[in-house]
Order: sequence, then C-alpha cells, then structure tokens
Amino acid sequence: MTGFGTANFENERLRVSVEVKTLNSKFLDANVRLPRSFSDKEIEVRNLLTDQLVRGKAYFGLEVAEVGSEEPKAKINKSLVDAYYKDLLAVAPIGTNPADLFKFALEMPGTVESVGDNKDALEEDWALIKKVAKEALEACNAFRQKEGDVLEQKLLEYISNIENNLSQIIEEDARRVEAVRERIRTKIDELKVDVDENRFEQELVYYIEKLDIAEEKVRLKNHLDHFREEVASKKDSGKKLGFISQEIGREINTIGSKANDAVLQRLVVGMKEELEKIKEQALNIL
Repeated sequence: MTGFGTANFENERLRVSVEVKTLNSKFLDANVRLPRSFSDKEIEVRNLLTDQLVRGKAYFGLEVAEVGSEEPKAKINKSLVDAYYKDLLAVAPIGTNPADLFKFALEMPGTVESVGDNKDALEEDWALIKKVAKEALEACNAFRQKEGDVLEQKLLEYISNIENNLSQIIEEDARRVEAVRERIRTKIDELKVDVDENRFEQELVYYIEKLDIAEEKVRLKNHLDHFREEVASKKDSGKKLGFISQEIGREINTIGSKANDAVLQRLVVGMKEELEKIKEQALNIL
C-alpha cells in the first residue's frame, strides 16, 4: 500500500496543491492537513480517503493560496482587543509588562477575523479543490498499482519456492519411511531378543502412521493453488491472502513436527522462510 500522488491547479485567482502519501497499515489511519478556511471539510476529506484508499497509513496535505491579491485576509477587532486588554490589566499583578498583556489580548478568541470569506465563493472553491484532490488520489493509486504488479511477481516466486520444497519433501518421504523401518529393525537386532514378527509389524505400522504426512502434503498443495488463484483474480484480497498464508503455515508446521528427519526439517525451514516473506508482503495488499 505504499503510494505517492500529487496534483496542482492554478487559475487567475487560486493556486491549489494536493499531496497524498500512503504507507502500509492494516487499517486506514489518515492524517489530514487543511487550511483553516476549509477545516470544516475534514470529514468529507476522510470519507474521500476511505473510498479511494481503503486502508493504509495515509497523509493528505492541501495548500491553497490566492493569486494576485494584495488585500488583507484578516482584520483585528480593535474594540474586542481593547476590552481584553483592560480586563487583563485589571487582574494582572503589579509590575506586569503591558506589552505582555497586549500580546495575550491579541491571542484571545475572536480578536482576528477573516475578511472576504464569501460562503458561496468558498463552496465554489471547494468544488475545484475536491477535483484536484481526486486527481492526487488517482495518481497515488496508480503508484500503488505499479507497486502491486511488482509485488505479485514476488509473491508467486515465494509460492513457487515453497512448492519446490514440497516436491522434494514428497520425494524424500518414501525414503524417510523406509529409513524409519530400517532404524527400528537395527535397534531390535542390536538388542538380540526374539520378537514376534506379526506384533512387530503391527507396532511399526502404528508408529509410522503417527509420522504420516500424506494429508498435510495434499492440503498444503491445495492451499498453494488457492493462493495463486487469489493473486490472479486481481481482487481486493490482501486479508484473504493473509488467511490462506496462516493455513499454509499450519500445514508446514505439522509436516515439521512429524518429519523426524534431518532432510525434511531443512526443507521445512526453507518453506517457513518463504512464508514469512509472504506474510510480510501480504500486508501491502488491499
């Protein structure tokens, strides 16, 4: 979900600049910075981000400047400042610097008033600004799409690596079962005791069944195929890929716990390394 987009517009009256940046996050966490004259539009901006970005740690910055105007955009309410100053002077300790009191009076609510803020004009400006904001969001999503195309190839590469290890596990599994049988037979022979062959075979079958990974191999292959299908679908499936990754991890862990073989354990470790890469990158998918 890493992305970046900007859009700018300028006419004879306004200069508008919008910047959007996104980083990876499970949810939408938006930081919105607006000029004071459009602070009442924050909820509308957040709704726009939710619709366009879905999720991610997002920054939305808007800068608006009037072009070619030298008229002051604010005026001081002199009577109100005077009233504040007199009240402060009445309660201030003896020896207080009058300049400090005057500074405090200027910072009191309502002392500075905006001028020329026509409501209809502001709404007209906002319609224009909103259009520029959508352009910036589209640019950001286009950036994210390019990142996603690269990420898709990486995910498929990781899945292929897991599948290659699984193929080796399938080949080694037949050898492993025979090796277990021979190892147990060797230990029995070393003890030099008489063994009921029928009972020995029954116990051996029971023991080997505990080490059997046939079901895990099939389920893991199905999960890998399912993962590929979701990636190919191009849907908003980041969370779903995360769930499939959990199922892949469950089968890999079970194979590892049943392996009882050094070669299989090395292959399992390799699969876990690739799976961790998948889990990390899946967070970057919407």
